Amino acid sequence: DRAIFSTHCHNDLGMATANTLAGVVNGCRQVEVTINGIGERAGNTSLEEIVMITDTHKNLGITTNINTEQIFRSSQMVSAFTGMQVQANKAVVGANAFAHESGIHQDGMLKNRETYEIMTPARVGVSSTSLVMGKHSGRNAFFSRLEELGYSDFMEETKADLFVKFKALADVKKVVTENDLHALVQEDSS
Repeated sequence: DRAIFSTHCHNDLGMATANTLAGVVNGCRQVEVTINGIGERAGNTSLEEIVMITDTHKNLGITTNINTEQIFRSSQMVSAFTGMQVQANKAVVGANAFAHESGIHQDGMLKNRETYEIMTPARVGVSSTSLVMGKHSGRNAFFSRLEELGYSDFMEETKADLFVKFKALADVKKVVTENDLHALVQEDSS
C-alpha cells in the first residue's frame, strides 16, 4: 500500500525507454534514468526521452517537475564532464534531432513544422530548427534560405541556373554554408 514501484532498465536491446514507459503506464511512480542514457554496457534509460514522452503525450496523465528547457544544456554539460559524446542522431538532444537535410523533410518543415517535429526545439532548450543545405536539399528549402539571406525576386531562368550550381556544389561539399550561398548569388549576378 505504501510501496513505490520503480523501474531500472538497461538498453542492451534498445528497449530501455519503451520498457520504462510501460512500467510507468502500469503504475511505477519512480524511474531510474540517466542523462544521455549513459551507464554500464549499453547504457540506461534516457531521462530526456522519458521526460519528453510524458511532456508531449499529455494523454498519459503523467507529469514531472523537470524544467524541459534545461534538457539540452544539461545533456551538453554531462557530455563535457564525462567526455562521452552524444551521438548525432540521439533522440531529443542529438545534433540532428532538429536538423533536416532531405528535400522532402525541408519542404514539410517549411509548410508545417509539426510534420516532422513532435516538439519544438525551444521546449528542450535548443535555439532553433536547422535546415541543412546539402545535396539532398530541394528547391523550396534552397530558395527559402536565399530569401532569409535577403535574396529574392529571381527570374525563372536565373532560379534554374542557381539551383543547378547549388546542386553541383552540394555534390562536392557535404554542407553548403551561408558564405557559399552568398558566393553563388554574387557569382551569378556578375
